Amino acid sequence: MSEKTGGYEPKKIEESYYKIWESRGYFELDGNKNIQKKGKNFSIMMPPPNVTGSLHIGHALTFTLQDIITRYKRMDGFKTLWQPGIDHAGIATQNVVEKQLLKEGIKKEQLGREKFLEKVWEWKNYSGGTIMSQLRKLGASPAWSRERFTMDEGLKNAVRKSFTALYNEGLIVRGNYMVNWCTHDGALSDIEVEYEEHKSKLYYLRYFLKDSKEFLTLATTRPETFFGDTAVMVNPDDERYKNYIGKNVVLPLIGREIKIIADAHVDMAFGSGCVKVTPAHDINDYEVGKRHNLEFITIFDENGILNSYCGTFEGKERLSARDEIVKELEKAGNVEKIEDYTNQVGHCYRCKNIVEPYISKQWFVKKEIADGAIAKVNEGKSRFHPPHWINSYNAWMKELKDWCISRQLWWGHRIPVFYCDKCGFEWASEEENPLKCPKCETKDFHQDPDVLDTWFSSGLWSFSTLGWGNGVYKDEKWSEEDLNDFYPNTLLITGFDILFFWVARMMFSGEHFMQKLPFENIYLHALVRDEFGQKMSKSKGNVIDPLDMINEFSADALRFTLAVLAVQGRDIRLSRDKLEQMRNFTNKLFNASRFLLLNEKSFKDVGEIEIKTELGLYMKSRLNAATKEVREYLESYRFNDAATTLYRFLWGEFCDWGIELAKAQKNAVSELGGIFKEAMKLLHPFMPFISEYLYQELGSTTLDEASSIMVKEYPSDLTQDEKIEETFSLIVEAIVGIRRAKATLDIAGTLPQAAIKLENKSIDEKFSPFIKLLAKVENVSFVSENPQNAVRDVGDNLEVFIPLENVDLTPLVQRLNAQKVKLEKESAKLEGMLGNERFVANAPKEVVEQNRAALNDAKSKLSKVDEELEALSKAKS
Repeated sequence: MSEKTGGYEPKKIEESYYKIWESRGYFELDGNKNIQKKGKNFSIMMPPPNVTGSLHIGHALTFTLQDIITRYKRMDGFKTLWQPGIDHAGIATQNVVEKQLLKEGIKKEQLGREKFLEKVWEWKNYSGGTIMSQLRKLGASPAWSRERFTMDEGLKNAVRKSFTALYNEGLIVRGNYMVNWCTHDGALSDIEVEYEEHKSKLYYLRYFLKDSKEFLTLATTRPETFFGDTAVMVNPDDERYKNYIGKNVVLPLIGREIKIIADAHVDMAFGSGCVKVTPAHDINDYEVGKRHNLEFITIFDENGILNSYCGTFEGKERLSARDEIVKELEKAGNVEKIEDYTNQVGHCYRCKNIVEPYISKQWFVKKEIADGAIAKVNEGKSRFHPPHWINSYNAWMKELKDWCISRQLWWGHRIPVFYCDKCGFEWASEEENPLKCPKCETKDFHQDPDVLDTWFSSGLWSFSTLGWGNGVYKDEKWSEEDLNDFYPNTLLITGFDILFFWVARMMFSGEHFMQKLPFENIYLHALVRDEFGQKMSKSKGNVIDPLDMINEFSADALRFTLAVLAVQGRDIRLSRDKLEQMRNFTNKLFNASRFLLLNEKSFKDVGEIEIKTELGLYMKSRLNAATKEVREYLESYRFNDAATTLYRFLWGEFCDWGIELAKAQKNAVSELGGIFKEAMKLLHPFMPFISEYLYQELGSTTLDEASSIMVKEYPSDLTQDEKIEETFSLIVEAIVGIRRAKATLDIAGTLPQAAIKLENKSIDEKFSPFIKLLAKVENVSFVSENPQNAVRDVGDNLEVFIPLENVDLTPLVQRLNAQKVKLEKESAKLEGMLGNERFVANAPKEVVEQNRAALNDAKSKLSKVDEELEALSKAKS
């Protein structure tokens, strides 16, 4: 084979192998048809990445873990669906296209809705979905033929069906609510608002009583909102203000009178104990306004432009006008003082604008939709991994508010509600373009201009992609039996950060429409941070680009690194050192295959051979032990433990010991080759490329002409030979003991003699060639008494003795004495520094601690050197 002439080339292998896998349909539902077992189905949904997105390290983690479990289940005989797709990402996508148009000097309003949407679709078809091609570089194996887009025709139909059903059930309503308002992106749900610490000002304003020089002082961080004040509020039990209740104050600059009211909501100890009430622009004041039947005055429009209620400031942007408004208030004598103030300010999660509480007519999903999902989760019908996430889920769901689902955008699912221009009738329709008003039958009607929150369509993902409500794409993107075979989904893997954005919404949507929770298991992984535990950000310059890592280290190295670090519930600290370690692992595997192929031209699969040699039986038993662990860990989604087991077996047992021991039993090599091929099957879900390459190499085949490892049966032999394992455990311990004793004596070459003393155990003489070759000893004897004049090494189960006859200890004693002098000087220096009170008092704390640690280390080493010198002295005497 030409491939055997060179080294392993990940870039060449990854691209060519992936194309073959995909072209053969291995990723599809029947890709593993020859090994499928009746009634075994597995389904997992890809969290649809934004159409605007590129592969980042968080994606790489999610999709690596999803691919591991999917490849495992596929090889284990399951009919497997990993459902891919991308999300239309309403706000994000519209922002991208708007910015592109603005560079050309064009505003979307100049184009109009239809022309603008044409531009968005053009962008989507040209640039959207970049992440899907990037996922192929990672080795992801979803059912690509079923790829969906949240605004394809089938999912549009499903959205209209679900909306119409909820509308008719009274679970979707429209009304004037106070919402989170972004002057660029419109209404936002509570979890789309990100709070950041903000250094601002606290303004103390004076409101004068009507026809009086008396005034009340009120503090606010948003002085421009005073134009919308409709009351001043005090606590009814506050003696300072009891006489003012019912009187009027006059708003500065505009002269409008407002009443002083009493409400227990006021905290008497905070500030002056007197607060302004702006019902249309503050969430707490909104509730006060409803309780006291106050007027709700909106002082700016949807773009944040002040209106006629603001007097001479009409037409100015509300934040830009703040300083100007404050200057006028100061001139009028209405500012008592201004203080620096730090508070939490809400920002739009997309454009980062400051979010305002704003009363607007919007569409809402009633919170009662979640009741069934809350109950079923707590009945154990969905399991969280790690389990503690159920507490967060319950806490959020129990505080759930009505969900604002309307967005003032053009890109997205248009709200399927229509208003008759003739009779005023309002209705929701599953039809995209109804022909007439169902009440008066006129054709004069119009559709609601808003679109749905992106998460509304994403919330249907677990079942809409399986054909529910689609009406189109049957037998192309879904089939009749999909809902029966794949709902509920077996597993969801995603980041904890979208538990409330997406997971919770899928839970109540799935439960409501399907009467079952959408997921049997929910695995929430943590964040990927840098090696120091810092969150990655462009400003810190610590962002790790997965595509760069794939290019430098290989896809397998990145995947395995992420898997081995993915401890449930713990943030991942990703470092180049760890990536280099896993690249070294791939090199170790490659070199193991080179050794095997130097001794045999090709190897059969382990099921096609009879294993007879002691070493073969031992390594097969250890493979079976690893198989048992890996399977158990994968079934409980402990990806890091499964990866660690593979690393330990392949590097620590097979390569470090199996390959070395084979040099003493060459007839075991053919068996080890078959065992290694089986180990590649075990490894395949984690490292798909190198496992395929080495499997084909060892079989003297190429993927071009042979079936892939990815549709071979996953190892399932769990039987172990305890006797042979115990024997080789003792052999390894003996080899390590002799090597350690030789190192103590500074002997690099071959020893003439070594003795081994076992406690209540034995090693058959036929195994001594393993010890002789690997420990470099000409003769090994098994003894029951301690030999005289010998250096001893004590292990857990045996003792090793190296006779000192003909061994010149002079160089060793000289080296140890020199080491002793050096350590004594180092200890004295450190003791002097730490005994200096001025140094200890003035040096940085960490420096003092480092010196103390260094002193303890030096003393420990000195003690060991003394022990070695004493032992050598006794041995010689």
